Amino acid sequence: MILQGKSTLITGAGSGIGRASAMRFHQGGAAVMCADIDGAAAEDTANHINQLGGRAESIRLDVTDRDGVIKSLHDTIDAFGKLDVLFNNAGVGSGPGWEATIKINLEGVYNGLYYGAELMAERGGGSIINTASILGLVGMTPFPGEPIVPIDYGVGAYQASKGAVVMLTRQFAVMYGGRGVRVNALAPGFIVTPMTALFREVPEAQKFLVDLHPMGRLGQPEEIANAAAFLASDQASFINGVILPVDGGYTAR
Repeated sequence: MILQGKSTLITGAGSGIGRASAMRFHQGGAAVMCADIDGAAAEDTANHINQLGGRAESIRLDVTDRDGVIKSLHDTIDAFGKLDVLFNNAGVGSGPGWEATIKINLEGVYNGLYYGAELMAERGGGSIINTASILGLVGMTPFPGEPIVPIDYGVGAYQASKGAVVMLTRQFAVMYGGRGVRVNALAPGFIVTPMTALFREVPEAQKFLVDLHPMGRLGQPEEIANAAAFLASDQASFINGVILPVDGGYTAR
């Protein structure tokens, strides 16, 4: 029970990595505030935890809404008495286009970091985890036959947003480490989630992605959740400013 007694807020908790992390945090003994832009999905995650005997609540949250982010932080404190862990996990692929991808993936994380770190520091510290990506660390090998000249203005938006999350993580780790707030990020490889479903539906694309991972498979949301739980816990008490790839060896090539 590595998170016993912890109060946690997870964004994007309605599906994929966020939902798996909410379940893992519960299994570790934490109370979980499940936040998602899909309020019904967040509520479903919270209900599942409560049915298992855990403690969870849910809120609808658009992470690009600063007032909404501030409210979610205070809602967590009101519900559970404190805020120990913030997992800035909500995000999108490049599909929405450049502006929307940057706003959600970068500004959404920044809102959580900016307001969450100060709130934690004022209350004695805590742990913040951001979801970055391997594509914030290395370039993406083009799919076979993909045109060299981008035909979609949103191409590269995901990589740019996640690369920025990497540097935000490091900067806030330096700024807040001395005030008791650890800030780290996860850099997942390609994971079996709704975000990668479009690729996985095409056999050629699925094989291409699998072959990029030396372990010969895609990751599971629970594998990212396990890493998140570790970084959130006191077992990671001297880990700050780290970008942890959970990628089956993708970035080792």
